[in-house]
Amino acid sequence: MTTLIKETVDAFHRGGFHLIQPLGQGHRSGMDAMLLAALVSCEGSCRVADLGAGAGAAGMAVASRVATAEVLLVERSPIMAGFARRSLALPANAHFAARVAVLEADVTLIGKARVEAGLADDTFDHVIMNPPFNDAADRRTPDRLKAEAHAMSDDLFETWIKTAGAVMKPGGQLSLIARPESIAEIIAACGRRFGGIEITPLLPRAGENAVRILVTAIKQSRKRLALRAPLVMHGEGTHRFSPDVDDLNNGRTAYPRRR
Repeated sequence: MTTLIKETVDAFHRGGFHLIQPLGQGHRSGMDAMLLAALVSCEGSCRVADLGAGAGAAGMAVASRVATAEVLLVERSPIMAGFARRSLALPANAHFAARVAVLEADVTLIGKARVEAGLADDTFDHVIMNPPFNDAADRRTPDRLKAEAHAMSDDLFETWIKTAGAVMKPGGQLSLIARPESIAEIIAACGRRFGGIEITPLLPRAGENAVRILVTAIKQSRKRLALRAPLVMHGEGTHRFSPDVDDLNNGRTAYPRRR
């Protein structure tokens, strides 16, 4: 017996593109995906891989904002990949749909198996990722979409960043969003693969602890780590986004690296 999955069609970038995603199941995309997409800045044509893309929000946000970007959405769940394909078929997304493809593949594949799945070496200028924040206990959830997702594990960042390093061109940029407690694992996983790490804390309000970190790094760079000034989401006493964060969230601007 087939269980129907409830869904919504959500507008992002103030109507710049639309996304079909599950309602009440799986991991729904929102601000995290938009901020991740804002880390991509291209001059001229560029190829972008969105690893663990889910319904495709971050990768589509890149394609919608950057007219020269070709994007590959990499997702191992056939259900979530199906949502991405259906979103690309929406008339509202016609302005970038031809530049976006969906690949059903497991991010954790290595070597020949990864290449045969469609992720060749030294291919992409940018790799973006929003690794799952759920822990291993979520594999027992009755939510089948969450159960299909990668659970957070001790080697998740090592595995995903290793894949990013393999499929990215030398000098390419890795971008990710994560929780602050993952900072040590991310730095360790970058190891000798990536340098010039830039970390930006994301604060709900000035003086509060960070709830996310934005991380970028360059393949084969030997530059030192830089901790950037934090981004503050809201002003005191308001739930409205600050102007800078609102611009990033709605695809009006990118958040480029400092160096």
